[in-house]
Amino acid sequence: MSITAAAALIMLASSCGERSDANNAASVPQASDPTDQRRAIGQAGRAALPEAWRRPGAEAVRQEQAVPAAPTIDAEVSSQANRAASAETSAPQTGDIVVTARPPGDPIRAVNVRSFAATQAVDEAITGPAALAYKRVVPDPVRSGFRNFANNLHEPNVALNYLLQLKPGKAAETVGRFAINSTIGIAGILDLAKRRPFKLPRRPNGFANTLGYYGVGPGAFVFLPLIGPTTVRDIAGGGVDRLLGLSFLPLGGRAYVVSTGTLRVLDRRAERDGQFQAIRESADPYESRRALYMRTRQAEIDQLHGRKTVSSDAIRPFEDAAQPMSSAPQDPAAEAPSDASPASAPAATPRL
Repeated sequence: MSITAAAALIMLASSCGERSDANNAASVPQASDPTDQRRAIGQAGRAALPEAWRRPGAEAVRQEQAVPAAPTIDAEVSSQANRAASAETSAPQTGDIVVTARPPGDPIRAVNVRSFAATQAVDEAITGPAALAYKRVVPDPVRSGFRNFANNLHEPNVALNYLLQLKPGKAAETVGRFAINSTIGIAGILDLAKRRPFKLPRRPNGFANTLGYYGVGPGAFVFLPLIGPTTVRDIAGGGVDRLLGLSFLPLGGRAYVVSTGTLRVLDRRAERDGQFQAIRESADPYESRRALYMRTRQAEIDQLHGRKTVSSDAIRPFEDAAQPMSSAPQDPAAEAPSDASPASAPAATPRL
């Protein structure tokens, strides 16, 4: 009995398995070609998915939502180009050529800078030490007397330029100074005219000032080796002053100019050693020297027109150290100290 029941159960299970295989075969179409079989299996798999997932394009939408799209090559190149352009505008690149404008009135700056450097070197090695030795050896009253004597010899040229500038009052005062100092001032060694009761102060002047007074511009700035700063106008005016000054000098011409010029150089350099050092230690000694010279010369022209652009204290050092007969350097020795030491603009400036 038990054997018979077991056989019956085995037969029933076999029957159920055949029916299941039949159903599966019916759901998957049979195909002899392997490609067709794979296609049929895929269709059967899609049939089991929800309706929303079986719409055309749904698979692409799901992928876009799940994974951000990678940038294309064109987009990446464009982005890199934009970043590079931004970097170029925000920071200078190594090797870029930077163009800077020259200061107005200084077209030969490169030559002037070299000349200034050479003059500075000579001042440090020769002019400065010699000037300080001169100051130590020669008493101050002697140096002051020599300075007054040289200035007095050029008063006639100063008076003539005041006449050319249509200032007869100042011309008359200058002639009075010359007469007083040449007589009771012992040939100008003593400057008694500036004291009471005369009160006739020295007012340096020159033909370059006359040109400026009538509107002639300074022209290009020039730094002459061992001489100092000047301009085209001051060179021309200084030449006229020298010619006129030599005709007024009772002493012997060129020999006098060279000898007195050398002493004037040493005297000015010694008196303004501190100023020379100050300019030498500035950030740009050449530019400081050039700017100071140009401002001072313009202030002197403005004073002739009654315009006060700089305090008299600011330009007094130029007047005190100035060449009495010329606005441009009269000879290499006369101006070497002032510019040799870039520092002392006042001492170095040729005076009109």
